[in-house]
Amino acid sequence: MDLVPAPEEPLTRPLKSVLGPATAKVMAEHLGLHSVGDLLHHYPRRYEERGQLTHLADLPMDEHVTVVAQVADARLHSFASSKAPRGKGQRLEVTITDGSGRLQLVFFGNGVHKPHKELLPGTRAMFAGKVSVFNRRLQLAHPAYELLKSDTEETAESWAGALIPIYPATAKLESWKIGKAVQTVLPSSQDVLDPLPAPLREGRGLVTLPEALLKIHRPHTKADIADARARLKWDEAFVLQIALARRRHADAQLPAVSRAPKADGLLTAFDDRLPFTLTEGQRKVSAEIFTDLATEHPMHRLLQGEVGSGKTLVALRAMLAVVDAGGQAAMLAPTEVLAQQHHRSVVEMMGDLAEGSMLGGAEHATKIVLLTGSMGAAARRQALLDLVTGEAGIVIGTHALIEDKVQFHDLGLVVVDEQHRFGVEQRDALRGKGKQPPHLLVMTATPIPRTVAMTVFGDLETSVLDQLPAGRSPIATHVVPAADKPHFLARAWERVREEVTGGHQAYVVCPRIGDDADEAAEAKKSPEGDAEKRPPLAVLDVADQLAKGPLQGLAVEVLHGRMHPDDKDAVMRRFAAGETDVLVATTVIEVGVNVPNATAMVIMDADRFGVSQLHQLRGRVGRGSAPGLCLLVTEMPEASPARRRLNAVAATLDGFELSRIDLEQRREGDVLGQAQSGARTSLRVLAVIEDEEVIAQARDEAVSVVTADPDLTSHPGLRTALDALLDADREQYLDKG
Repeated sequence: MDLVPAPEEPLTRPLKSVLGPATAKVMAEHLGLHSVGDLLHHYPRRYEERGQLTHLADLPMDEHVTVVAQVADARLHSFASSKAPRGKGQRLEVTITDGSGRLQLVFFGNGVHKPHKELLPGTRAMFAGKVSVFNRRLQLAHPAYELLKSDTEETAESWAGALIPIYPATAKLESWKIGKAVQTVLPSSQDVLDPLPAPLREGRGLVTLPEALLKIHRPHTKADIADARARLKWDEAFVLQIALARRRHADAQLPAVSRAPKADGLLTAFDDRLPFTLTEGQRKVSAEIFTDLATEHPMHRLLQGEVGSGKTLVALRAMLAVVDAGGQAAMLAPTEVLAQQHHRSVVEMMGDLAEGSMLGGAEHATKIVLLTGSMGAAARRQALLDLVTGEAGIVIGTHALIEDKVQFHDLGLVVVDEQHRFGVEQRDALRGKGKQPPHLLVMTATPIPRTVAMTVFGDLETSVLDQLPAGRSPIATHVVPAADKPHFLARAWERVREEVTGGHQAYVVCPRIGDDADEAAEAKKSPEGDAEKRPPLAVLDVADQLAKGPLQGLAVEVLHGRMHPDDKDAVMRRFAAGETDVLVATTVIEVGVNVPNATAMVIMDADRFGVSQLHQLRGRVGRGSAPGLCLLVTEMPEASPARRRLNAVAATLDGFELSRIDLEQRREGDVLGQAQSGARTSLRVLAVIEDEEVIAQARDEAVSVVTADPDLTSHPGLRTALDALLDADREQYLDKG
């Protein structure tokens, strides 16, 4: 007799081998569920209690809902229609109630017979459908339903316990069908491998994984749900932190060239010329970076700094240190406007130190080149030559830096500005251009709460610049309720005029360009929906209205992403030179644009932007010695969530506080999920903000497990869970947060 093979891990079994092809197909296509594990980790959204009814008054419009309610009455009507001209058309109207509110159900045609027999007054059932409004009343048209019979019959068995799980569902697959599928696979979950090492689980008083899966899908009490969630949160946090800890461990094994700065080279010459002293924070962060650069494995550091905290200066000093040590540094910017601007400001800050190999260049000087996609052929050829010969110590560019043709003499440091705008492949391609992996410094002006940094950028060491350099001015922010108080908007334009009269300049930001009819459709929808009646305001329209109306006589120009790069650059130069009074722009100015004389910003349809984005945009004013003013214009009503969000932005300049608010208002999944990786988010019960403690503890535990056993040889359950989390795409994605 053959030896019995090791038992198959039940979670990896494909659903089509367990459920039947039709159901499995719908689950795969509409819910992204492919294996038994996927289905068991598709947790209920909430639970209904058998003795209680859903609050019908709180149902969201246009969403698929599942409700538990009681039939109050049912009436069959006949009517004439084109299909049934002799009054033979039938419509069944059923009113269901939760004891306080009522909801109308409607069935037509041949679909009336079954519900007419089954939905008798007093019957309780689960109903699923899309909520719509008809004659100013909420209704569900042709809902699917499942009768809840008395507790003695079989349905009670299949809905074991007093709590009915309500699953995230779709029109094609109702919650109770998902529930039945879960009941089919639940028995096999009792043999799953447990990813948590037993001492850790017991030490923290967590239930086993089989028990947690049973309790989350078939709870008898609320305590069961709490036990299950506590355990499943740990799994998510721990498996993710194991992945990141292994990544850090692997990176620490890579070789890199140590780049210790010279005592009196280019960096010293640069520091001697600075017209100001570095802030305490800049000195501390620079010291952390220099320590990393001097080691023989690659630095992986995330530099977080509030808008205007002087990150670029810290990055430039790191690049100069690498040039001093004989290497080259590359700075990757997300847009051409930003690359050109970084190049200009670096050359200005360095003066003749940026004139290496030129007559009149300073003794320690190096050459600084710009490389973007729209450069002319001759300039591009020269830039490529300067890089491959080592003539240029520093290159600043867009993703054009990543192309195959670009070769370096000795790439020692890569600085990535505004991390979230770059894909993993792009960063990897640039890292691959060094003879050995270069050191990596990632900069972001989006403040990231500590737990998110530990989760999303968990394989990077983090440095934070949280003080503004001397001479920066405070920014006053006000919400302008254009619909409730139109005179406030008129006053906003007067304020812009006053700033210009005082010798300053202003930005007006709009969500849309307006050169394309279909753009309105794609334009970012506001989280509410009331303002959906009109498309978001557009740069081209607003600029035109302002120039002819409230800002007549001022020099108004436009800037947006679809302009030719040369035109964009020319507009930015005129604005920087003070020739333009008001720049009407899209969010292309969100990152890095630095015009100290611009003191006012008016953001139109501010409710269409996220909290962090508004904070970023606002950081473009108040960059000089004059105070900044930011006006958030909205038509949203006083009580709406959008207004609460805008009030939060107006109330604080603390980016970390705002990023917390932002996270609490967006779904957690966006942190790790589609927004960043394109993969389905792996966070189902872990809430990055609330579960700070779990994440921090999981990180510590993960580090000790990986240090002792980097290949997880003695943790087969953990390996399986890791493989499920990190399919090839996610593994790639985690490669650089």
